[in-house]
Amino acid sequence: MSRLQARFAKLAAENRAALVTYMMAFDPDRATSQAILNGLPGAGADIIEFGMPFTDPMADGPAIQYAAERSLAAGGSLKGTLEMVTAFRQADADTPVVLMGYYNPVYAWGPEAFCQAAGAAGVDGLIIVDLPPEEADELLPHCRANGIDFIFLTTPTSDDARLPKVVRQASGFVYYVSIAGITGTASASQSAIADALTRIRAHTRLPVCVGFGIKTPAQAAEVARLADGAVVGSAIVAAGAEAREKGKDPVAAVTALVKQLAEGVRGARK
Repeated sequence: MSRLQARFAKLAAENRAALVTYMMAFDPDRATSQAILNGLPGAGADIIEFGMPFTDPMADGPAIQYAAERSLAAGGSLKGTLEMVTAFRQADADTPVVLMGYYNPVYAWGPEAFCQAAGAAGVDGLIIVDLPPEEADELLPHCRANGIDFIFLTTPTSDDARLPKVVRQASGFVYYVSIAGITGTASASQSAIADALTRIRAHTRLPVCVGFGIKTPAQAAEVARLADGAVVGSAIVAAGAEAREKGKDPVAAVTALVKQLAEGVRGARK
């Protein structure tokens, strides 16, 4: 059983959804980013999405775009990102870590060599935003060979003809992008999310996590009542950036927000 399977099984037994938190590697620098990463499980994160630095994050809104710029300015790299996961694993053998980003850096490394390195570092899953199922064949076999789940994205425009093609090769969980747009902007209504989950679950038994536009503990709780996981990214990234701009501790700011989000998610079904 993979870490993702084990985590979702544990959460199902507890009758609650996962809090999935996103952060960008090397934002605002390697040491601060490592401290945030190491502190997320204790703050209540059930699954961690770890952003791979990239110059052109086309699906992301301003908060994560700025995070990518800060990361690259601090020397962020794919190799360094895997080194940070390795360091995280020295103290945490259980929390799933999913790398999220774009295909160019993976392609430049080489799909087989990258997956071998990622598996050795303790990576559990990959979300490659710009790699649809039709173009994933050169990466998927290497993910499977190294125990890495490949998590595909579905969107409000994924109809019943498209959904089977998207979820057929997916593993770990399915990520539902709840809005037609970039990260950290609008939020979908609860009824729209409920309808989408019904459609997706008709085509897969994998857990379904919902992201894009979830900013507050109340919004996370609303999603957690319906989905198997609530993904929060831009709000967490922004909390760290705002704290730093004000001369405050970004690690403490992120930890405080994640604790609030975790309270919302864990109390959602009570």
